[in-house]
Amino acid sequence: MDYSQVKTEGMLIGALLRVPAEAIHRRLIRELNKAGFEGLALPHMAIFRFPGPDGVRPGVLAERAGMSKQAMNRILGSLEEMGYLVRTDAPDGGRARIVQFTERGRAAYAKQIEVLFEIEKEWRDELGTREFAQLKKLLGRIWESPLVR
Repeated sequence: MDYSQVKTEGMLIGALLRVPAEAIHRRLIRELNKAGFEGLALPHMAIFRFPGPDGVRPGVLAERAGMSKQAMNRILGSLEEMGYLVRTDAPDGGRARIVQFTERGRAAYAKQIEVLFEIEKEWRDELGTREFAQLKKLLGRIWESPLVR
């Protein structure tokens, strides 16, 4: 959807946060695919988002993403088939598994960080340095508050 004609006055905070986040995810996928990281799609953002999956159990990743373990395992399986990650036995033994980026996965994650810095520069240019810093400061306060727990 083209949101350029939608009026933001009176919109609730959920939409005001969701739409830019979705735009960032679409841009990340487009840039990653263009950089040679083929096959990545929007559902994979559940794995590639901060802080990343290295050393994390699939169930924890599912909880972070707000999805079922089965859905998460399907996403992990597709990324494993494409060579972005592997699932291995947890070092503490037992039946637990952990996720690790492969070299290709680490390269894609690094490219993602590069694109995110580009996006931040574009947003800073659009909003101005002071207002962009204020936006990040306010979002940081929300991040650290009990509002997001």
